[in-house]
Amino acid sequence: MRYKRNAINRPRRGAVTTLEILQVPGCPGADLLAARLDALLAGRPGVRLTRRVVTSQEDAERVGMTGSPTLLADGTDPFTPPGAQPPSLSCRLYPGDGGDRPGPAPSLSHLRTALAPDVRAQ
Repeated sequence: MRYKRNAINRPRRGAVTTLEILQVPGCPGADLLAARLDALLAGRPGVRLTRRVVTSQEDAERVGMTGSPTLLADGTDPFTPPGAQPPSLSCRLYPGDGGDRPGPAPSLSHLRTALAPDVRAQ
């Protein structure tokens, strides 16, 4: 596989410049993730957010989608440790805040933590 994963443990050399949402067609979690990222990134120039629709298992494996939606920060999934989850077209759930039920997208606080210090609120 040619994708990278586990941004949490990668060395930080600079700010994240590209965020990509990988999703299956019509994924409501992808819309929620995009809205949360828009709120988090408001007023932060230099970060590009894109979306890619993935329609086959082969494409999921090629791009590293471990369920829909998957967020890639500069090509790395900050929410999946290496080998923890195989690439798939399945729906994905993210842990809730403080014991809340899992949801279809990372919470704002989880996004801040995963992407910090790159997009931490000032």
